[in-house]
Amino acid sequence: MRMTRVFSGVQPSGNLTLGNYVGALRQFVELQHEHDCFFCVVDLHALTLPQDPEQLRAKTAEVAALLLASGLDPAKMTLFVQSHVPAHAELSWLLNGIAYVGELSRMTQYKDKAKDRKTVTAGLLNYPILMAADILLYQADLVPIGADQKQHLELSRDVAIRFNNRFGDTFVVPEPYIPKVGARVRALTDPAKKMSKSSEVPDSYIALLDPPDVVRSKLARAVTDSGREVRYDPKEKPGVSNLLTIYSLCRGKTVKAAEGDFPGVGYAAFKEAVAEAVNDTLRPIQARYEELMSTGELRDILAGGGRRAAEVSAATLADVKRKMGLLAL
Repeated sequence: MRMTRVFSGVQPSGNLTLGNYVGALRQFVELQHEHDCFFCVVDLHALTLPQDPEQLRAKTAEVAALLLASGLDPAKMTLFVQSHVPAHAELSWLLNGIAYVGELSRMTQYKDKAKDRKTVTAGLLNYPILMAADILLYQADLVPIGADQKQHLELSRDVAIRFNNRFGDTFVVPEPYIPKVGARVRALTDPAKKMSKSSEVPDSYIALLDPPDVVRSKLARAVTDSGREVRYDPKEKPGVSNLLTIYSLCRGKTVKAAEGDFPGVGYAAFKEAVAEAVNDTLRPIQARYEELMSTGELRDILAGGGRRAAEVSAATLADVKRKMGLLAL
């Protein structure tokens, strides 16, 4: 009996943030010890919107290196780049014969991204089908998702069930992996919003590659609240509460214990302590990142991951093509 299989993809756009690290990447590191994990830098997904080619290449390598620097171990999981495994694009096309335009056009993300654009690509409409192909190729049992991806995973499940009903059992119907609800990191400039790697306001997030002085500067300008007391109260003191959350996550403490570190401390000293905690967390990640980017290790890891991903996905793709009636040689 095979291990439970997990698939997750990370798009090479924006800047991976501290929020991504504590909300997703740490979970990935835990999952690799318990399941057969496939983690993918989904560069084909990025093409649904205009991209600068050189920047896309650079961001793809950056994201892969940061995933590894955050603790993913190539001996324990498979990391690869989506476009290195042609089966993703091929299965996506085949599944277009199973999906319906109506269900694609109802996707909330599609409507949100399309409404303000003069032209909308077919790729943006078909994004969820490529996501379904990513997941179904590996017969994934579990898919870690955030709230913004629930609808897409439901479509992946619907497509899998529809295919199985029409052609016989082929795909595992994936289940969402809902991580344990923990503290969420909010935007430094507006704690009502989550910290987002796609934000156009650099001061709103701490990027994993931000130098120490940039971290200190961003946190010095972070929104706080009236008064001087460092106290966790998301309703009355959302700014201070967000900084306490960041401090607690970086120091491995409960929020209550973190709160106890600042009796009678003013906001300036409090922010300095938060910056020190963040920089202590980022320092080993950045050191490992620089090591990966300055040697051939990243290329070797991605090449090996691509070979395993191609090998595992080939059986699924061959089965799909046979059942759909495509002539084999």
